[in-house]
Amino acid sequence: MPALACCVDAAAPPGYAFAGDISFPAPVAFTGVPQATSDDNSTSHWSPSLSAALYNVDGWGGPYFAVNAAGNISVRPHGSDTLSHQEIDLLKIVKKASDPKSVGGLGLQLPLIVRFPDVLKNRLESLQSAFEYAIQSEGYESHYQGVYPVKCNQDRFVVEDIVKFGSPFRFGLEAGSKPELLLAMSCLCKGNPDALLICNGFKDAEYISLALVANKLSLNTVIVLEQEEEVDLIVDLSKKLCIKPVIGLRAKLRTKHSGHFGSTSGEKGKFGLTTSQILRVVKKLDLAGMLDCLQLLHFHIGSQIPSTALLADGVGEAAQIYCELVRLGANMRVIDIGGGLGIDYDGSKSCDSDISVGYGLEEYATAVVHAVQLVCERRSVKHPVICSESGRAIVSHHSVLIFEAVGMSSVSSAGASVALSADYLAEELSEDYRNLSDAAYRGDYESCLVYTEEMKERCVEQFKQGMVCMEQLAAVDGLCELVRKAVGEGEAVRRYHINLSVFTSVPDAWGIEQVFPIIPIHRLDEKPCVKGVLSDLTCDSDGKIDKFINGESSLPLHEMEGGSYYLGMFLGGAYEEALGGVHNLFGGPSVVRVSQSDGPHSFAVTRAVPGPSCGDVLRVMQHQPELMFETLKHRAQEYVSHDSAAVLASGLARTFDRMPYLVPLSTFDFPDLPAAQDETDQWSY
Repeated sequence: MPALACCVDAAAPPGYAFAGDISFPAPVAFTGVPQATSDDNSTSHWSPSLSAALYNVDGWGGPYFAVNAAGNISVRPHGSDTLSHQEIDLLKIVKKASDPKSVGGLGLQLPLIVRFPDVLKNRLESLQSAFEYAIQSEGYESHYQGVYPVKCNQDRFVVEDIVKFGSPFRFGLEAGSKPELLLAMSCLCKGNPDALLICNGFKDAEYISLALVANKLSLNTVIVLEQEEEVDLIVDLSKKLCIKPVIGLRAKLRTKHSGHFGSTSGEKGKFGLTTSQILRVVKKLDLAGMLDCLQLLHFHIGSQIPSTALLADGVGEAAQIYCELVRLGANMRVIDIGGGLGIDYDGSKSCDSDISVGYGLEEYATAVVHAVQLVCERRSVKHPVICSESGRAIVSHHSVLIFEAVGMSSVSSAGASVALSADYLAEELSEDYRNLSDAAYRGDYESCLVYTEEMKERCVEQFKQGMVCMEQLAAVDGLCELVRKAVGEGEAVRRYHINLSVFTSVPDAWGIEQVFPIIPIHRLDEKPCVKGVLSDLTCDSDGKIDKFINGESSLPLHEMEGGSYYLGMFLGGAYEEALGGVHNLFGGPSVVRVSQSDGPHSFAVTRAVPGPSCGDVLRVMQHQPELMFETLKHRAQEYVSHDSAAVLASGLARTFDRMPYLVPLSTFDFPDLPAAQDETDQWSY
């Protein structure tokens, strides 16, 4: 008897049992039926290396993340230079951060961002080394001098770290708004005096005045023209303030890439000046006697440039514009190639994807240097300083978002449901059931799926008309599930409920369907046997993650066995924190800053900050938690006894001070109310 027929036979109501001694033809081939496989990768033979391969950790995580022998994710803070005793077990950091203070932990609530300044330092040094190597190899006659665009992550300690780590090689900052400019000015006061301060973005008189003041304060400031009319403001204000500016302009190139991140490039891009506008700007500066102030050309092909071929094409076009500006008399010194240095989110090294790139740091730097050099030597123009604004590539790897799965959808007891309403299947859906039985005997699995869907649709219509009860509806659902499982029509995908807000902590996953590598940070010595999607805490159907690397719509996960189950989102150090909102009034995660040390666990927590409390997020929306607490306390005094009111007030105060996320029952400490004496009149409905 075909396997599916046995399945249907087992679920058959009275009068529809199949004779077990009848022989049937072999079932027709059906592509959905899983084939027998070797048990080499069975649970008993599973290993951390198999998990590393399954999640492609080496592809997207190298050289900073790996799976260790204990089955946990380990961090290699110095990249490929990390020694074995310097590797940091991520699970140990989570335990240190979340364990109560009474047992030596920090008592922080999850979700949690773990920052690794050592990784940040390594990324900066690697970028600098890549350009220095390319410059030396190509015989380029100038140097590389990068800037970090603070919009990628404006966190104080991130920006201060970049200024400190980049000081030996004159690494600077880029700002795109007035508060970002204030931030950059303050931080660069402690940086290298030759570090560039690039002022991008739309500008008014106040922005330009602030940038001129920065120049007066001996900060190496360049005001980049995004719009033609900005040149008039710069000319007027510089004369009024008696401060000579250094001016750059952003060119709107013809070169662009077709992916999502290329929408800000090309002739119809949001930013930059056309060829005609550039010529008018040059003329205005010449007439004002300020053409010598024009010293920098900036352009941006788009984020996540997929290939070095496209990169070289764009840089070559920009280098021609640079040489033309030299010919027109501008005192050009710097070519700023903007952002676009991509990272490989899925480890595929693909040139045809928004989430991958087909090159590394060395290939990127070589393509840039060669393209600029080729054009300048043809035009007999002195090689310019090369600047880049590679924010995503610098900060993405340095932080990891840790969150906990707090539950998962259960698998229904299909067989029990079917048996519960056998009479309904026999009497009301007899024709559908007989069709299903016949198809099962023939081994016609595709027809079986069609008949189960027809049966289900008919039952739903009867339920809507009040002709069918919930038990009968569940019986048909159960039978359909049995059939789908028997024919291998896709393994059931389970929903894991995570203690997180996607809108707050992973907004790009919702807003632009950005895919980040997400994997369990422990239990990687066990085979993940469940296909899962992630559902967050918000009351919003979009609060989910169901797109994963390599084009997968589910994630291999483990059964939840009662203990904590931690997941990590990686490569999210750029943009996510700044873009996150407070949907459903869920605030940001707790944050710890972790450095490699020579201690027993190879790390030291140098800073720990709890996430925003309920009171904090209420203030964001103009509420006043102190007044709210007083209102509720007075209400308690009015409706419950004096002793109970005091206890309730204490519990309310703790809730205002706690993060909005779910708290384990073991740590929940809302005080017990005193035993009631006679308060029956207080419970009114």
